[in-house]
Amino acid sequence: MDESKKGYIIKENEIIVQRELTKLDLFVKEFLDILKKHSDYLIVSGFVSISTGRTRGTEDIDCIIPLMNQENFKNLFIDLQKNGFWCYQGDTDDETYNYIKNLDSIRFAKTNEIFPNMELIPFDDSKKAKSFEFKNPQKIRIKDFDFKIPPLEFEILYKEIILAGKKDLEDAKHLRIFFSDILKKEKFKEYEFIIKDELR
Repeated sequence: MDESKKGYIIKENEIIVQRELTKLDLFVKEFLDILKKHSDYLIVSGFVSISTGRTRGTEDIDCIIPLMNQENFKNLFIDLQKNGFWCYQGDTDDETYNYIKNLDSIRFAKTNEIFPNMELIPFDDSKKAKSFEFKNPQKIRIKDFDFKIPPLEFEILYKEIILAGKKDLEDAKHLRIFFSDILKKEKFKEYEFIIKDELR
């Protein structure tokens, strides 16, 4: 099959999705351009499916980050505020860092707006599944917007096994169909063990 007819091509292990950028893409790109200066990251959950062509609305984008120390978080927080973002959980980095320290998520949106928002989800080494996907990212690109997501097989199984809501199962189905030519059975087997360990 002609690769261009799949909706994506692969170059040097990067998935290039062949579509135009949306307003949601531009919001995520703007946020990540700031975040990348202060922390590594991984985009997970709904936006993975949406970015690869699934048509559905979303109000939040999930992004996992390694646990940050307070000084690094302060620099990120101030940079986001300078660039027109506000945090749902507080107006200062001091009050907001308590959420990060406790591995609780926080949300940012553009000033005077509520949606869309970016949910930052901190994790540490005790979170085995998050640690694994974080260390094994898949690069993806739309036009000049490049970002990192989990391995496709991992993302699919996580939605099917852990999240398992109606929207998650539909997302997983989309990914299975859209990427049917490149998904690997052996990776599903490997990742299933890692993901199911989270249920124990």
